[in-house]
Amino acid sequence: APRGLSAAARRRNPFSRLDNAPQRAATAPQPPAAAPAAGDPSAAPFWQFLEQACEEKPPRRAEPAEISDILSLSQDLHSPLAVPKAPSSPRQEFPADWSIKTRVLFVSSQPFTWAEHLKAQEEAQGFAQHCRATQTTLPQSVQEPRLCTELRCAFQQSLVYWLHPSLPWLPLFPRLGADRRMAGKPCPWAQDEALQQVLMSDWSVSFTSLYNLLRARLCPYFYVCAAQFSVLFRAAGLAGSAVPTAAIAPTTRGLRQAMRSEGIEFSLPLLEESRARKQKNSEENLETETTDGLGGGSSVEDVGEPAPSDDDDDGSFSWLEEMGVQEKVEKPDTISIQLRKEKHEVQVDHRAESLVLVRGSNTFTLLNFLISCRSLVAVAGPQAGLPPTLLAPVAFRGGTMQTLKARTVSGRARVQGGFEDAFSLEVLGPVLPHSLHALTLLLGPAQRGSFRALLSPHEPSAAFNAAPPQEDVQQDLPACGLHPKTLDQLSQSPTLGKSSIRLLEMKDFSYTWKA
Repeated sequence: APRGLSAAARRRNPFSRLDNAPQRAATAPQPPAAAPAAGDPSAAPFWQFLEQACEEKPPRRAEPAEISDILSLSQDLHSPLAVPKAPSSPRQEFPADWSIKTRVLFVSSQPFTWAEHLKAQEEAQGFAQHCRATQTTLPQSVQEPRLCTELRCAFQQSLVYWLHPSLPWLPLFPRLGADRRMAGKPCPWAQDEALQQVLMSDWSVSFTSLYNLLRARLCPYFYVCAAQFSVLFRAAGLAGSAVPTAAIAPTTRGLRQAMRSEGIEFSLPLLEESRARKQKNSEENLETETTDGLGGGSSVEDVGEPAPSDDDDDGSFSWLEEMGVQEKVEKPDTISIQLRKEKHEVQVDHRAESLVLVRGSNTFTLLNFLISCRSLVAVAGPQAGLPPTLLAPVAFRGGTMQTLKARTVSGRARVQGGFEDAFSLEVLGPVLPHSLHALTLLLGPAQRGSFRALLSPHEPSAAFNAAPPQEDVQQDLPACGLHPKTLDQLSQSPTLGKSSIRLLEMKDFSYTWKA
């Protein structure tokens, strides 16, 4: 009789039928099952869905689950069914998260069968609802989700986003660090300057169209994803700002200097916040030392180096002339002096603290700057000559309708004291902020107010959660195509700083989250 699976084999394959192993050992051998096709994501263990988003897997449309008998997820594999220590208190709404998610895994004790096998009419109705900005209001609890046509159409509607350019054979998001994934892909424009100009001209038309929609408050926000940085444009009334804003991250000293040269006024909110926090800590530490009788104490380590003063210029070397050695000592050139003055600013290059925030009419100047910016398009490598990716929640000139890829998996998960049914819905990005919120609005009623979501953010975009200056917001965005509740959430001032939500849980229709 064939022997049961070894312990090592069971660890490699969480889908193995551990509970039936003794019975199989006593029966006649069965013909071997056909091996899964290479690259088939349905053959992957459930816990592999939690791998880093940078690992590419072939996308698939919504399809029925592969039923497995036992899903063995130990704690060292970060079981999604383990109870997290969520730092937030239960609330009716979770904070706006402006980072782009590459993958979202919803887990629930209730099945996701309502998300499988959408009928042609339901799919078409979902597209029509999106194009007509028709919103669906569901009851607090849906008794038969699989039979609820409104729920299934709204699910299709929540998966829609708009993209430019559209090149099906190329992964157009993320663009930062995507050279390896794009290597070897056919790029006929790489050596054709005329074709590059055509692509860039078409891209400029789409970019301008999106900005005009945003200024007219018909598009709530959109992303520009380039090979070196990303830009988030937000309409007036979102993120607690009464004027349009644009956030750029990550940036470099060269890019910031080029923006200054074009007359673009901007701020570095995360860097300014860090400096203010260090200054506050410094003052508190000095007060503590004075109170304890330790003297002035200038050895506070977390204060950082003082900012360069105006004395660091050519005039500060006059003392060399007084000593008569001005000809023997090589003085720093102007560039070195300028670098020393901007030392703190240079140190944050390519980091979250390098986030640049542009407000008001300066966003229009930024639009023209980006269209003519040479660093916007790579000149070498797999992305050479390829315009940035435009992502938006609404239609725009030259945009192509796309849908997120979704699939369900069901099985049994090992918990303390035995096993319980576990069901999951995996959504592959780019998952924009409005899509995440729209999905949670559907999952609440469909999953009886209980589910958990594991989110994989595109790390550079987490800096977009920095809060702009707060103002009295009285802007109205009724015709921007978003659900009223989603619009209310995105209108609130960001509270996550430079982090993003990684775990979101609903229990009894109340949210807790962990960044």
